[in-house]
Amino acid sequence: MPELPEVETTRQGVAPHVERQKVTAVRIYDRRLRWPVPRDLSRILTGRTVDRVERRSKYLLFRLGRDTLIVHLGMTGTLRVFSTPPPKQPHDHVDLEFASGIVLRYRDPRRFGAMLWSPASSREHPLLAALGPEPFAEEFNADYLYRATRKRRAAIKLALMDNHLVVGVGNIYASESLFRAGIRPTRPANRVSLARLSRLVGAVRDTLSDAIAKGGSTLRDYVDSRGERGYFQLEYFVYGRDGEPCRVCGTTIRAVRLGGRASYFCPRCQV
Repeated sequence: MPELPEVETTRQGVAPHVERQKVTAVRIYDRRLRWPVPRDLSRILTGRTVDRVERRSKYLLFRLGRDTLIVHLGMTGTLRVFSTPPPKQPHDHVDLEFASGIVLRYRDPRRFGAMLWSPASSREHPLLAALGPEPFAEEFNADYLYRATRKRRAAIKLALMDNHLVVGVGNIYASESLFRAGIRPTRPANRVSLARLSRLVGAVRDTLSDAIAKGGSTLRDYVDSRGERGYFQLEYFVYGRDGEPCRVCGTTIRAVRLGGRASYFCPRCQV
């Protein structure tokens, strides 16, 4: 599933082509996404101008005045920018055409993504209303994490992946951040000290920043707005490397399951 770095990479690739551009046509080929694409989306969007493209957690937000088009990539979704779009393929679901001639195409083989309309009258969309702070925001700091985790007995990795606590830190980047902070993923969240949480905040930001700089991770289907694969996966310290030597100390990387997901760690570097 595309995580925060992949979504942010997509935003950075899309924004220069569509910001301050007028939508001239919307072609809906298949409404059957996680939630159906609104039937009247073409009528709503045509003639409107995209002011800016933002990201909140793993959602892309196309701001049009006070209204918002919300796009989620789901597990296999991509947004591609074309000046001359190729013929439609079976998994292409929506095209947004702009006055500049640019076409923004949403493709999603597994159809777990979404394209939803949020008018200003609805205030904040329910998908966004309960989200925690962004990992790069000032309010995401060691003091905040310390207060938020004192009653959490669950593993620190599960806490880190809770979008109510902090958004956008999925399975891959939680594993990598915990390695950089020297914290074992199975440690109960309420047993992580303030000093170690301070290291974790820095590790989360460094990990996500490095991943964004390298175009995110491509493990299966993900490509950016130009169709290029990310390559942060070439630099993983622990994720997917069980049985291999730690890049720092040489100890064999291990894997455990937490919350039904594989979690990777170095038993020597992480305590």
